[in-house]
Amino acid sequence: MARGRHSSRQQGTDRQQQRRRVALEAARLISEHGIRDYGHAKRRAADRLGIWDEQALPRNTEIEDALREHQRLFQAASQPQALRARREGARAAMRFLARFEPRLVGAVLEGTADVHSAICLHVFSDDPDAVALFLGERGVSAETQSRRVRLDRERELLAPVLLFAADDLDFDLTVLPPDALRQAPLDSIDGRPLARASLAELDALLRESADGGTRPARDEPG
Repeated sequence: MARGRHSSRQQGTDRQQQRRRVALEAARLISEHGIRDYGHAKRRAADRLGIWDEQALPRNTEIEDALREHQRLFQAASQPQALRARREGARAAMRFLARFEPRLVGAVLEGTADVHSAICLHVFSDDPDAVALFLGERGVSAETQSRRVRLDRERELLAPVLLFAADDLDFDLTVLPPDALRQAPLDSIDGRPLARASLAELDALLRESADGGTRPARDEPG
């Protein structure tokens, strides 16, 4: 019996160490190769390390923590500069798109953005084509895609996505219905309401200390 408990504890320790190794390798791949899908980064990291046990794969939140650690250790100078540039680019874009009540989301808001990161915005309109028309009329050529957005635990939406570049920065706009302003969609990383910021909140973030401020609070509307 005692030997069985010891074996179980050792197996748990081994898995914990493997999770840590996969999380760190996934963070490296995300940071150095611009992989933005945590699931893909996790699977690729496990494959590189020869770890096939599904229970040894880290949660997305563990990968995000490892990414922050990687950036502190290896990108202490370059990452904050890249983040600042993208937050300032987000501010300009949000002013430009003001009629669509834009909200900043993703790595630029969370503080993990680097030179590979797009500036991700949610914009809101009753007419899904209105944002693309607005951009086209102002000479902005955007590629159109679509993305599944989890509005809540029961509902999903296939939302239009507009991709374009300006001033050497990549932009990723998800077009949502106006009622999505009241309740943020769910985050693919942890399943909680997605952190997002209005223009005023982004302005406040940019005024904070050089480290970009703290991780945004969740569960706040808008």
